[in-house]
Amino acid sequence: MPKLSIIIPCYYNELNIPETSSQLLANEVNFPSDVIFEYVMVDDGSKDGTYAALLKFKEQAPDKVVLAKLATNVGSYNAIMAGMSVATGDVNVVITADLQDPVELMPQMYEHWLRGYKLVIANRQDREESFSKSLFANVFQFLMKRLALANLPEGGFDYVLFDKMICKKVVEMDEKNTNSLYLMLWLGFEYVNIPYVRRERKLGNSRWTLKKKIKLFIDSFVSFSFFPIRTITVSGLIIGAVALLYAVFVLISRLSGAIVVQGWTAMMVVFLFVSSFQMIALGILGEYVWRTLDASRKRPNYIIEEIK
Repeated sequence: MPKLSIIIPCYYNELNIPETSSQLLANEVNFPSDVIFEYVMVDDGSKDGTYAALLKFKEQAPDKVVLAKLATNVGSYNAIMAGMSVATGDVNVVITADLQDPVELMPQMYEHWLRGYKLVIANRQDREESFSKSLFANVFQFLMKRLALANLPEGGFDYVLFDKMICKKVVEMDEKNTNSLYLMLWLGFEYVNIPYVRRERKLGNSRWTLKKKIKLFIDSFVSFSFFPIRTITVSGLIIGAVALLYAVFVLISRLSGAIVVQGWTAMMVVFLFVSSFQMIALGILGEYVWRTLDASRKRPNYIIEEIK
């Protein structure tokens, strides 16, 4: 009798939980009758009534629902890792709590697992979201696919089904400042992807702020790509070559008398350009160094305050 653990990170989802829980329970009839369900609901330090709503869900299905309350907000990807550490299923699903991802797609994903796939990805073919949100997401996914993870499906993903073996591997890695879902892809298992249209959020307001998006952008690139470091190296070589040619030009011009007085403007332009490059390079290197330091401290990514 296979056990399916459905992991849902929750952050300020007070309004969503009642509808999400009812849809999850109603969706059980679309699975084979021998499936055992486990709903791992992770409260990521919400300050509204999210945990109270989760407790009501627990009362509604006490044998199926596991509540993990985190001590503080650690971000959705760390909350997912916390849920993965608690889940006991033979197969697991990660889905958001705001109903933007269709729960009715889950039985189809489960069928692929029965056929032997250890990783099944529901990738976003399109989005019912504002132009600005769609633009940021599309640019992020494009750069990640071209510069970091070549096997990333078009549109990216947050909705995924994975075998317990993958769950164990990712939890054991215990990486800091990373994208826990992309770690599954990085492991290299063959996967099948199912395109879908991400729905517009109907209830509540998203807490996925620009600051969090930028952090995810930086974390993902630093974790899965050497492109920023390689860019510094190549740019440094190009600037060095240009500087050498310019130095030869200045020397020849000076000896030939073409340059009588050195130009202040040209000197300042070169100085400011090189200085800017150095500061950018130091910033990129600092991102890598800081993450190395953070990993060496071995501080936990999350603290589970309570499990029910």
